[in-house]
Amino acid sequence: MFRNQFLRGIRSFSTSHTLRSQGKKSIRQILKDNRQIILGSSLFGLGITLGFTFGITRPNPDWKFPESSTTPIDNIIPPQYAFRADMFDGFNKISKLIGESNVSYDNDDLNSFATNSYSTHLPKDNQKPKMICYPRSTEEVSQIMKIANEYSIPVVPYSGGTSIEGNFISTQPGLLLSLSNMDSILQFNKDDLDVTVQPAVGWQDLNAYLEPEGFMIGPDPGPGGQIGGMIGTSCSGTNAARFGTMKENVLSLIVVLADGTIIKTKNRPRKSSAGYNLTGLFIGSEGTLGIVTEATLKVHVKPKFERVSVVSFPKIVDATNMVTKLIQEDIVVNAVELLDDNMIDVINKSGQLNKKWKVTPTLLVKIGGSEESVLSKLTKKIEDISIENNSIGFESAGSNKESEDLWTARKIGFWSTIEYAKQHIDPNIKVWVTDVAVPISKLSKVIEETSEEVSKSKVFCTILGHVGDGNFHCILTYKPDEYEKVKTISENTVRRAILNEGTCTGEHGIGVGKRKYLIEELGINSTDLMRKLKFAMDPKRILNPDKIIKIDPEDPNKF
Repeated sequence: MFRNQFLRGIRSFSTSHTLRSQGKKSIRQILKDNRQIILGSSLFGLGITLGFTFGITRPNPDWKFPESSTTPIDNIIPPQYAFRADMFDGFNKISKLIGESNVSYDNDDLNSFATNSYSTHLPKDNQKPKMICYPRSTEEVSQIMKIANEYSIPVVPYSGGTSIEGNFISTQPGLLLSLSNMDSILQFNKDDLDVTVQPAVGWQDLNAYLEPEGFMIGPDPGPGGQIGGMIGTSCSGTNAARFGTMKENVLSLIVVLADGTIIKTKNRPRKSSAGYNLTGLFIGSEGTLGIVTEATLKVHVKPKFERVSVVSFPKIVDATNMVTKLIQEDIVVNAVELLDDNMIDVINKSGQLNKKWKVTPTLLVKIGGSEESVLSKLTKKIEDISIENNSIGFESAGSNKESEDLWTARKIGFWSTIEYAKQHIDPNIKVWVTDVAVPISKLSKVIEETSEEVSKSKVFCTILGHVGDGNFHCILTYKPDEYEKVKTISENTVRRAILNEGTCTGEHGIGVGKRKYLIEELGINSTDLMRKLKFAMDPKRILNPDKIIKIDPEDPNKF
């Protein structure tokens, strides 16, 4: 019918139809003919439009397929997320898919996933997730993402929830996808020294599984960290000096993309030059490009013997100079940690150690190996280097047990700071933690300038760092009326690191807290390229929205 009317309209349009040329036709006939002309003309115009769009000419819509290699924020339109009714239609499908027992709308549950007790980044009430789901397999995650993509529902993947830069907070009401049911160790390849796990496996639990066999994984971040979140933030920990960060320890991944597509990034060999480094693309992406559902990690031989030395210095610069000398002398350390005088003081006052240490900048140096005699010689060399760098105290453990006792100081530093501040400053004290990393040659300068600023502010702060790779943390405690003060200190610390050729984050990630610094560190072209990657892999912008880079031109935050 449409075709006949269309052709009739064309024929009518091609003939001269004026009142003057229609002779003695009746008014009724003339009106009938003119209605045909109007209909035919309209259909003709519609046909041209359809043909132009779908076949005759197909222009390249710049907003969707930009020709540039990057995607500036000004060149995009805001994301169009699901309205409430559509969102809950999608939720109902997810509930039917994985079962009602594996979803939750409970407000207490929703609030418990909103943030953690030591993060300064909190979602507003209208940003919190509306439902939590608990998939049990890669296939279920895939099916959930297909539904979320169909309905344009924002999704925040959740694994551990120990990050502190707002990496997992919801900025759009939607779905929180908890990976807590996916906590299995799938395969341990002892001969190949690798292990495949699901994302909710905790690194401490994994080490407990590997330790009886004499093995361990490299990264050791804060307590409670899970493999999925560790990959998302590219964390490291104290062992990075010898065993590397997550970037160096992940062999391959199974990832679910925004539309539910399942991919494998690589096979298990340690060495491969097959195509793009997809594994590396997802490490540090904070769940913005895909959801990791399986990871194959390197496994390391756990040192049979470990020795910890505690070295005290009059100044931080002496401690960092010693670290530089250790590296130059090619002394392989398992870990080397710096604790400032405030940190030593709160650890002494915590009552958790068998002794008290000098309240001065202190290095904890850990070495490991298979022969005690070799470690004894190495410890003597470390002591000699410490003396060359003005140390005022040196103590070394004589056994693994003594080493564990000495290393306890490093493990309790964070919580000792908070407990001290609650007891001596304000029982409702809050904490702001930031981390940066700089070249080791710049480390003492940046730490000393930061300490000087903190001292002038009268805010209580402790500093500790994985100084073997130039990374340190500021643990700023504050009362509610000191918020702006600590915010300024944190901002200055980050900018100080960037000005000294460093990075705004050594291991905590960007989240929402450090988006603006990423631009300062890398430049607008680099972050525009990241946005291009995000749009290519997640065109609806549903995966962990607003983290790392700005994806909405109407986002009220400047960066």
